[in-house]
Amino acid sequence: MAELKRGRALLGAGLLLALGGSVFAMPQFRLTAIRQLHYDKLDPLWQYSGKVMGCTFCHVNKGGGAPWNVFGQALQKGFQANPKSNFGQVLFTVLSANGDSDGDGYPDAIEVFANTLPGDPASHPDTPLAELEQAFAAAGGVAMYASKKGGK
Repeated sequence: MAELKRGRALLGAGLLLALGGSVFAMPQFRLTAIRQLHYDKLDPLWQYSGKVMGCTFCHVNKGGGAPWNVFGQALQKGFQANPKSNFGQVLFTVLSANGDSDGDGYPDAIEVFANTLPGDPASHPDTPLAELEQAFAAAGGVAMYASKKGGK
């Protein structure tokens, strides 16, 4: 019985370490964006999942790194224009601009709201834009993505 308990404890500790590693591997920018865009509300175990907001949100490659997609480039330009801003402020500024980085007909903030990728023209909502705009406005509009005080 004691061996079974010890085995379960070791399995639990191993699972915790395996899952916890993905949290520590997530870049701070991504952690900030997940919280600021409320993607953490979609999955109670978001910290342990790389699926909540993949690297392709801002990067071309699934593993991140260069090159950046057009939405990621918009964020880079935001930092260039406001070098003293933190990531949360730049993200909010880009979303507030009501731009459509990938040119798919859906503004970036609407794509964030609809959980599609604002930097990938092949990823866009199936819902008509006018319908999404109404739901977005009713939910609080771009103001719901305002940077938290001290956000990175």
